[in-house]
Amino acid sequence: MGPGFPFGEFDLNELWRMLQSPGPLNFEAARQTASTFATLDLETNQQRVEPAIDDATAAAFDQLVRAAQLMVAETTGLSETLTVPTRCVDRKTWATLTLDGLAPVLESLARALQPGASAQSPQTLESGEEQGLQAEAFFGMLMQTLLPLLLGGWSGWMIGQLAHQALGQYDLPLPLEGTPVQLFVVHNVDDFTAEWSLPRDELRYALALREVVHGAQRTVPWMRERLARLASAYVGAYEPRPDAFEEQLSGIDLNNPQSMESLSAVADAGALLSAMQSERQEPILADLQRFVSVLEGYTDVVVEGLGERMVTSHSRIDEALRRHRLERGDAASFVDRLLGLQLDRGHYEQGVAFCRGVIERSGFEHLNRLWSSEAMVPTKAEFEAPGLWLARIDLPES
Repeated sequence: MGPGFPFGEFDLNELWRMLQSPGPLNFEAARQTASTFATLDLETNQQRVEPAIDDATAAAFDQLVRAAQLMVAETTGLSETLTVPTRCVDRKTWATLTLDGLAPVLESLARALQPGASAQSPQTLESGEEQGLQAEAFFGMLMQTLLPLLLGGWSGWMIGQLAHQALGQYDLPLPLEGTPVQLFVVHNVDDFTAEWSLPRDELRYALALREVVHGAQRTVPWMRERLARLASAYVGAYEPRPDAFEEQLSGIDLNNPQSMESLSAVADAGALLSAMQSERQEPILADLQRFVSVLEGYTDVVVEGLGERMVTSHSRIDEALRRHRLERGDAASFVDRLLGLQLDRGHYEQGVAFCRGVIERSGFEHLNRLWSSEAMVPTKAEFEAPGLWLARIDLPES
């Protein structure tokens, strides 16, 4: 069953108030749903309050990040790395901040799925002319009302679920708006440490190192803009099919508001995604996957070089983090599919191979030229043959 909106958490007055929220995606519904799932105990299905993060833990993470930032700035040449702030957060805070960062891409998705405006307005219906309203026009109006709420519920569900898996802000290469920040979900990190029986301080440093490299990449304005642009273009190329939505919403009776509560049971977002994918998305997906593969490959080679020098248990910790990256559960898989970020082990290995190929031929300083401009993003042929990329970037400017 795909994600839905937990209408049972609200009374009907609250529900109808939320239906009036403007915009193609109901962010009020998204935030409430994200908070609900982020604070849900997945074993007991009961809400719970996470223990406060103590000052000593926050200070320890801050110290580890500072040390990692110095090393990463020197290695990457990205001095802005030193300005990226660090926060230790609970799941609810991570979910709220991540949802806000994804807002532009989610709105692009919502606009793509929004049906065309109906020829009849709600005021026309209230004036008694509903008898002449065409059935499909009526359904279009229904969709205009329900779709923003439905998309808000899906968005909140996926972010709330991810909050139980996330160790840091960049577990997934999400196209987040705004300047970068290192977020560490402390209780998830502690659970991961116990699950894998890892040395706590070494795991924290290894995680900080990986997050700092991702944060360093996101200090490059064109990098953030390209990631958001490609993701927005991908979700904007979904082609909504009325029959797919109609099947999901067929159980709703507007004469019986209680039937709205069944929406979460019938809304299978995974099935809808499959039904709405289009050929227009294919070249965008290829570009997006290649770009993210380069970013992740770069992160892996930097972490490998620095981690082996600083972390005694680096190999064991790095393997645990790689497994975590590839085995994040249904929520992460849904987000991957939704935004075009689905990478398998092969994509990660290709990214590493490209970066190592550049380093072996010309040194790390040439690999760091990736960040000088968007023109340095490798083409498909260059991604597969790093020598071609090196040959191109060394050509004199005309």
